[in-house]
Amino acid sequence: MPADLPVTFDDVREAAVRLQGIAHRTPVLTSRTLNSLVGAEVFIKCENFQRVGAFKFRGAYNAVAQLTAGQRAKGVAAYSSGNHAQATALAARELGTTAVILMPEDAPRSKLAATAGYGAEIVTYDRYTQDRTALGEALAADRGLALIPPYDHPHVIAGQATAALELLEDTGELDALVVPVGGGGLIAGSATAAKALYPRIRVVGVEPEAGDDTKRSLESGERVSIPVPRTIADGQALTTPGEIPFAINRRLVDAVSLVSDEEIVRAMRFAFERLKIVLEPSGASGLAALLAGRVENPPRRIGVIASGGNVDIERFADLVRAEEGESVRGD
Repeated sequence: MPADLPVTFDDVREAAVRLQGIAHRTPVLTSRTLNSLVGAEVFIKCENFQRVGAFKFRGAYNAVAQLTAGQRAKGVAAYSSGNHAQATALAARELGTTAVILMPEDAPRSKLAATAGYGAEIVTYDRYTQDRTALGEALAADRGLALIPPYDHPHVIAGQATAALELLEDTGELDALVVPVGGGGLIAGSATAAKALYPRIRVVGVEPEAGDDTKRSLESGERVSIPVPRTIADGQALTTPGEIPFAINRRLVDAVSLVSDEEIVRAMRFAFERLKIVLEPSGASGLAALLAGRVENPPRRIGVIASGGNVDIERFADLVRAEEGESVRGD
């Protein structure tokens, strides 16, 4: 492991201690049907069963918990399309502080409602015409709040890394780890933990085709920006990778694969019908890459992080209704 990265394996282990008894140790799911389709032994880390329904709680709590008492007394701010919003709101409530969350006007209704339900104040913006980072920084500065970004923060990344740490503790050595990529915090943390434990493991990111900013950035060797992606994977609709995650990912991530929205929906359907779990579009992208054959040189033992399951019943039904095929029994 390079010694000069902004997040270390010690940071990850400290986060794991901090989260013990607070975050859920989520289950690892296997399926003989999936193994047969992929031609490998697959282990799915079910972060859809995490508090707030996504891995984001790990990073948000780890960051808020390390604020000073004075900072927590003033409150925290965050910007997010939904999962980090909920995570920060719950972390703030658990730690006795308040949260103001900047969310896009078109965020899924279920995520808006859940964030408000955890006690946060919500401020909305137009994701297609306004810069959420600038708005979030201004909001935090104007109100004297501690800003907890969704991925571009070492404490957030270290907390998110604990999902991969738990997966590898439960499965032992894997040949590859497949991770959804939005701003890059989850895969940066995952790669930090995975490469520290098993240096030869291959770490593969997955982005929607319309939101390939990390793939382009890794190929060019520097962060690039793209237009706001129009994809069903709202948690991956980013225009550029985070600065801190990219510094890690360019050193530790081996490849990034792309999946279509249609392939994501097929993976959501497969997860529901065969694995008996509900995944939101972003949470299903890693599974989609496996099912669509987007992971090159498929290894024998593969870990996949199913990053979240926050999708309301109406949207889930609308997305899968168009897909052909009958429901099948699980194995």
